[in-house]
Amino acid sequence: MKNKQHNLDRNNFILAEILVGLLLFSVVLVITVKADLSSAETRLSDMVTYIKEQYNNNMKLDIASESKSLMRMIQSVEVLSQQIQQEEKTSDITEELLENYCTISYLTGVLILDENGQVQEKYCSDEVQAEEILSQTDQDALLDVVDFHEKTYSVRMECEDGSYIDIAANGRQDKPGIVLVYYHTPERYTSIFNHSINSLLTGYSLEHNGTIVISENNQIVASNDKGLIGAKTEDIQELKCINESAVEKQLVRTDYQTIPGYGLMEKGRDYYVYAYMSADKIFAKTPRNMLYTVFIYLVIVGFMHALRWRMLQGHQKEQMRLQKEYTKNLESKNFELREAVSQAQKANAAKSSFLSRMSHDIRTPLNGIIGLIKINETHMDDRELVKINQDKMLVSADHLLSLINDVLQMSKLEDENIEISHEPIDLGEISREVGTIISGRTAEAGIAFEIGKQELPVSYVYGSPLHIRQIFLNIYGNCIKYNKPHGKVTTTLKCLGEKNGIVTYRWTISDTGIGMSEEFLKHIFEPFVQEHSDARTVYSGTGLGMSIVKKIIDRMNGTIVVTSKEGEGSTFVITLPFEIAEKPEEIPAEMDGEVNIAGLHLLLAEDNELNAEIARTLLEDEGAITTIVNDGQQAVDIFSRNKPGTFDAILMDIMMPEMDGLSATKAIRALDREDAGTIPIIAMTANAFDEDEKKCMEAGMNAHLVKPLDIQKMKEAVCRYLNK
Repeated sequence: MKNKQHNLDRNNFILAEILVGLLLFSVVLVITVKADLSSAETRLSDMVTYIKEQYNNNMKLDIASESKSLMRMIQSVEVLSQQIQQEEKTSDITEELLENYCTISYLTGVLILDENGQVQEKYCSDEVQAEEILSQTDQDALLDVVDFHEKTYSVRMECEDGSYIDIAANGRQDKPGIVLVYYHTPERYTSIFNHSINSLLTGYSLEHNGTIVISENNQIVASNDKGLIGAKTEDIQELKCINESAVEKQLVRTDYQTIPGYGLMEKGRDYYVYAYMSADKIFAKTPRNMLYTVFIYLVIVGFMHALRWRMLQGHQKEQMRLQKEYTKNLESKNFELREAVSQAQKANAAKSSFLSRMSHDIRTPLNGIIGLIKINETHMDDRELVKINQDKMLVSADHLLSLINDVLQMSKLEDENIEISHEPIDLGEISREVGTIISGRTAEAGIAFEIGKQELPVSYVYGSPLHIRQIFLNIYGNCIKYNKPHGKVTTTLKCLGEKNGIVTYRWTISDTGIGMSEEFLKHIFEPFVQEHSDARTVYSGTGLGMSIVKKIIDRMNGTIVVTSKEGEGSTFVITLPFEIAEKPEEIPAEMDGEVNIAGLHLLLAEDNELNAEIARTLLEDEGAITTIVNDGQQAVDIFSRNKPGTFDAILMDIMMPEMDGLSATKAIRALDREDAGTIPIIAMTANAFDEDEKKCMEAGMNAHLVKPLDIQKMKEAVCRYLNK
C-alpha cells in the first residue's frame, strides 16, 4: 500500500513537472517573440527616420545648387543680350564672338534664334546639339520672351544619360529674336548626388541591418543592396507587401517565397524609404533564449529531483533521528529552562539593583523635602529660616522632577524614540542651575568644585534645556561618584567661534578620581558596561549614564572624547554646536503689574482633587475666579452652556476620565460659537516631553505648562494670549 502511494506521488510529481515546463516554455517563447518584434520595429524605424532626414538634407542641397545655376544662366543671358545689342551696331554676330563669351562666362553653348525660334547662329562646346535642346524646351514659353524683353525663360532639363542642362533665354533688344544660353552638367558629375545618397547606406550591412531602399517615382535610387538600384518598386515582392499593408513606421510581414520577414516604410516629400529583414535575423536570439530556458528548466527539474530524493532519504532517516533527538530535546529543554531561570534571575537582580538605585536617588531629595517641612513646622516664627528652607525644597523638588524625566528619557533612548527640542535657551542660566546642583553634591561628598575660565560670548541659543542638563548632570555625577576622598572636580568652557549663525562651545570637565583602564575606554559608551564588577554596589551605578550621554550628544551633532588614567582621574571633553537665538526682550519693572489675572474667570479641568485644590488656592490668591470640573466632558458641557465671554481662559489637564484634555480641546474648538476658536486653552499637565507639547498644539491648545504648577508662568501664558 505504501509503495503504491509512493508511485502515485511520483507520477503526479512528473506530470506537474511536464505541465510547468510546457507553461514556462510557452510564456518565454511569447515574451521573446514580442520583445524581438518590438526591438526590430524600433531599430528599423530609427534607421528609416535617420536616413529620411539625411536624404532630405541632400535634396535641399541639390535644389539649392539648381537654383544657383539657373540664376547664373539668367545673369549670363541678360549680359549677352546687351553685348549683342552693342555688337550689332559695329559688326555681325559670329561664332567666334559666341565662343569667346562662352569661355568668359563658363557656358557650354549659345543659340541665337529668330522670332520663330529658328537657329540663326550658335556655338556648342560639347556633343549636345541645338536641336536636342530646342526639342525639349517649352516652345510657347520660349517664344513668349520675344515680345517681352524684361521676361526670362529658364529651366533645367534632364537627359537620358542622367546628365542635365540648365537653360536661360530672353528676347533680343536690337531686333526681334531670342538669345539662349545653356550649361551642360555631364553624367559623371550628376552621379555624385546619387553617390552621396548611396553613401548614406554604406554603413548599413545586409546581415545586421536588413535591406534599406530609397525610391523615387516607383524606381529605386539608392539601397545597401547594390543589385536593387534602378529596379522598379513594384517588382520587389517585399516592397510590394509593405506598400499594400503598411501604415507609416508600422512593422508588417513581408513573406516572400516561403521566407518570412518583416519591414516598414516612411514617406518623404516625393520619395519613400523602406527597411526590411528576414524573420530568421529578427528572431536570431529566440532559439538561444529557448535553449537557455530549457537548460534552466532542466537545472530546476534536476534540483527538484535531487531535493525530492534527499527528502525521501531524509524521511527514511527521520524516524530514527527523532527517537535519538527526543532525549536530546528533553535535555535541551531542561538546559533552556535553566538558562531562562538564570536570565530571569539576572534580570530580576538588575531590576532590583536599578530600583534600589532609583529608590536611593528619589528618596534623597524626598527626605530633604520632608525634613525641611518638619523643620519649618517647629520654626514657623523664623521667617528667614522658613524662606531659606522653602528655596531648598524647591531645588530638591526640581532635582526630583529632573530625575524622573531622566528615567523616562532613558526608556525612550532604548527605543530610539528620543526627540531633541529646538527652543530659545540661556546657556548661562542653565550653567548656573547645574552648578548649583553640583555644588551641593560635591559639598556633601567632601569634594572641591572649581569653575575655571568660562567663555560665553553668546548666551542665547536654540537647544533642548532638558537634554543639556541631562548631559552635564550625568558627567558631573560620574566625576563625583568615582572621585577620591577630598578630591576635586574642575570645569572650563571655551568658545570655538561663530560661523553661519552657529556658535560652537567646548566644555572640559576633569576629576581626580580612580580613573579608567585603556581597555574599558573602548567600551565606555556601550549600555550597561562597567569596569568593576562591584560598581553597582560600591558606586550605585546603573551602567547607562555614558550611553545616554553619547546618544544625546550625537543627536545634537556634537562630540564627546574621554581620556583617563587609572589612579589619576578622567577628563571629559564635550563639543556642542548651537544655532544663535535673539536675546529676548526683558519686561520692564513698571510693567510687572500688567501680568496679573485678578478678576479673570478661569475654567479649570482637573480630575485630581489635591491638584485641583492647590491650583484653586494659587489662582484665587492672584484674584482669579475659578470654576473646577473633573473631566474633559464636563469642561465641554459647562463651556457650551454658558454664554460667550463667561470664561476668560481654560486650564486643561490632559489625562482625565470620560474625555481626555486633547479630545475636550478639539470638541470646544469645533463648537459653533464666536469664542470657541479664540478662548485661550492652556495645557496644565505632568506630560513633560516635547512630543506631548506638540500633541497639545495640534489639538488646538495655545500653551503647554508642566506640573507642578508655576503660577508665574501660568499668569504670563494667560495674559499673553488674552492680549493678542
